[in-house]
Amino acid sequence: MSFIEVRNLQHLYSPNTPFEKLAIDDINLDIELGEFIGLIGHTGSGKSTFIQHLNGLLMPSRGSIKADDITITSKSQNLTDLRRKIGLVFQYPEYQLFEETVVKDIEFGPRNLGLDDAEIDKRVRKAMNSVGLDYEKYKNRSPFELSGGLKRRVAIAGVLSMQPKVLILDEPTAGLDPRGRDEILEEIKNIHAQGNITIILVSHSMEDVAKIATRLIVMDKGHVLMDDVPRKIFTREEELKKAGLGIPQITSFMRSLKRKGLDVNTDCITVEEANIALVEYLRSKDV
Repeated sequence: MSFIEVRNLQHLYSPNTPFEKLAIDDINLDIELGEFIGLIGHTGSGKSTFIQHLNGLLMPSRGSIKADDITITSKSQNLTDLRRKIGLVFQYPEYQLFEETVVKDIEFGPRNLGLDDAEIDKRVRKAMNSVGLDYEKYKNRSPFELSGGLKRRVAIAGVLSMQPKVLILDEPTAGLDPRGRDEILEEIKNIHAQGNITIILVSHSMEDVAKIATRLIVMDKGHVLMDDVPRKIFTREEELKKAGLGIPQITSFMRSLKRKGLDVNTDCITVEEANIALVEYLRSKDV
């Protein structure tokens, strides 16, 4: 049995009113522990609606979700256990910071679980280390004095301190400069490498997901359009274009070289892969 099972999931906003809107429909997915998933889609594709079902912020209009034997059916049930297991970091999470120091913000969740001080301290230190924050340097700093990228790390650390089995990140690079974006993506990659945690990275950027995700789920108009490894997804360029998406720029560049007669590998999805392919091509021309 999968850690998360989604069956025939549908969600209607404002049902039985003139404003009724079908946001997602007939979603069927299985998600395993340890996966690194990129969830991608154009604005309005249903990504955010879908992920809010995974930890009970929204309830299905139809269908079911089961996460580690917890069935998400109604708001009346106790969802505390579910939200310990499935952590959700919203877009622009730095706006949700509220404590006077970094440590107090990160420890807020564990302290509300009633854990003792030693366990809280252990979790805070581990969470800060996971996102590349030096404990001694930042513990007493006000989170509001930090840069946008550092604020985002504090917010992610706050969710990690709850020790979830699944970490969902909604557009974690939104609004960051290129350096900040690369740093956050590298920290997310490190979080996944450090333990048996599932990461669901929600994005509209093919470049972001191509770098680190091992499985891509593409949504369009409330449905799952594709679900496969990134390399196979990127072979379906025309379908992606119809969904308002594209392929990574480096993949497009390599394919343009191929069309111009250069015998290069067009399966490259990262700059590093393209560099290797171009070096191999140049060496072959020297032979």
